[in-house]
Amino acid sequence: MCGIVGFLAKESAYRSTLGEYVVPMMECMGDRGPDSAGLAIFSEKPDPKALRFNLYALQQPFARDSLARRFEQAFGAETSAKIEEAENHAVLITSVETSRVVEWIRSDCPDIHLLSVGRAMDIYKDTGHPREIAARYRWSSFSGSHCVGHTRMATESAVTPVHSHPFTAGQDFCLVHNGSLSNPYELRRMLEARGVEFETDNDTEAACRFLQWRLAEGDTIEEALEQAFVELDGFFTLLMGTVDKIVLVRDAFACKPAVVAETDDYVAIGSEFRTLAHLPNIQNARLFEPRPEEIYSWNV
Repeated sequence: MCGIVGFLAKESAYRSTLGEYVVPMMECMGDRGPDSAGLAIFSEKPDPKALRFNLYALQQPFARDSLARRFEQAFGAETSAKIEEAENHAVLITSVETSRVVEWIRSDCPDIHLLSVGRAMDIYKDTGHPREIAARYRWSSFSGSHCVGHTRMATESAVTPVHSHPFTAGQDFCLVHNGSLSNPYELRRMLEARGVEFETDNDTEAACRFLQWRLAEGDTIEEALEQAFVELDGFFTLLMGTVDKIVLVRDAFACKPAVVAETDDYVAIGSEFRTLAHLPNIQNARLFEPRPEEIYSWNV
């Protein structure tokens, strides 16, 4: 049993205070997922010239300016980079080639885990109750166009920040999952034979990397999901975020819950209605339960 949360702000007024609407949703879903939580938030105006590398310090919080010094030693003082650090999380914003940054992290920074790469997306995830994580990383202060969140109750694989959702693959793509897949290792063997690398033994990562593989092969997200309905075996509600949309699907049995509320100002998604009850004008929202194997998407 896990909790899924999504919010897309149609109006700019909701984007500047996005975190204030989302944090109560995450805290409410802490009843469904008390051991870890994560949030992917998408910038309203991404920088077209630089990538955002989201990093997690595995051992201890980032010391002030420590990452900046390490980056300068590796790439030179003339290389421009902006670094935002908060507790165990940091965002490295740079125009240095992606492969060079990734190789530096892998070879020179064994105490740092790369959470995501993209122009618009930041990923925050950690262990503990969602209420504690939201306070630790100041989620209520966040602004953005849309976000995808998850609260986890682990039924398989370890309880670590790395195993927490959202899972990411490629750039500016993430996925959260409520349910359980019965064929993740079959998917993994197929993808690894095609050169796809995995970081965990979590079943959700198999779904995430399967979809990203299909996107890399040229599918639209909708085409990739149609293929996922054929290839993914098990129970699932999947909520995905891309640079310009959120997408929601349920499996053929639709036994994992989801509720959508849509108004002229926002789209909100939760595993239960109570996570949406505090939202403005919720009494006039169009409320519905997504149908099995139907693809729902909302663009920014």
